[in-house]
Amino acid sequence: MNSMASERSWLLDPGLLKLVHQCRRLIHSEFGVKLHLTEALLEQRLATYAEQSRSTDLSRTWKALKEQVPGLEALSEVPGKRNYRGQQIADAMSSMGSADDEHVNHKTKTIIYRGQVMTQ
Repeated sequence: MNSMASERSWLLDPGLLKLVHQCRRLIHSEFGVKLHLTEALLEQRLATYAEQSRSTDLSRTWKALKEQVPGLEALSEVPGKRNYRGQQIADAMSSMGSADDEHVNHKTKTIIYRGQVMTQ
């Protein structure tokens, strides 16, 4: 318990606590999930919901919080992932590579529309 309290000492700063409360409020309004300050994985869940959110306010608030708390930078998104409207999409080149081989003989065209591989 002591280690968790020392890791979360940044929550004692009123400015940072205000940002956390704002993130929690925006997550509750968008996703309907109530996050509590005593949760073991609070930082991870805040990062997950901030990445999936369509709200620019939540993204901006989470970015401001990450800039002020050095330990939260490690929770940021992996640079290799691609998102579309808050959802992770498959890599276009890897999914099209096998699809193109099958469809070349049938004269169909493979395109990506809104993050989904479509054949015409």
